[in-house]
Amino acid sequence: MLQQPISVQKLDPRARLPVYSSEYAAGADLCACLDEPVTIAPGETVFLHTGLAMEIPVGYAGLVYARSGMASKRGLAPANKVGVVDSDYRGEFLVALHNHGTEPQTIEHGERIAQLVITPVLRGQFQEADSLSDTARGSGGFGSTGRM
Repeated sequence: MLQQPISVQKLDPRARLPVYSSEYAAGADLCACLDEPVTIAPGETVFLHTGLAMEIPVGYAGLVYARSGMASKRGLAPANKVGVVDSDYRGEFLVALHNHGTEPQTIEHGERIAQLVITPVLRGQFQEADSLSDTARGSGGFGSTGRM
């Protein structure tokens, strides 16, 4: 598995560095860094601190995803679905956690709230064209693949 050094600054001494929970995990867990527990009401979005800033290398991005268990069991997931952290961002990593469920959910200090995937980025060179190549799918939109 490829590895890439990532410089992480603790903005709060209680912050926890991201950790991969298994040998082959793609995402490293991000933990809440809170002064007190935070309760998220159904339908509410709350910005949670991690107490961390990172230096993502040029040519890479940090993608902040939901933790599958938290999303499926508690209805909690990032409000923006996937947070994209550019390599030139140096501020604190915040997680905008949304409660999709019907019950209030409480987040404690140190709780794993999201996962961070570091991935290479290919930057497109967009060029205007008069036409595009033909494909079997063509301009078929949402739900159009796999139809006979």
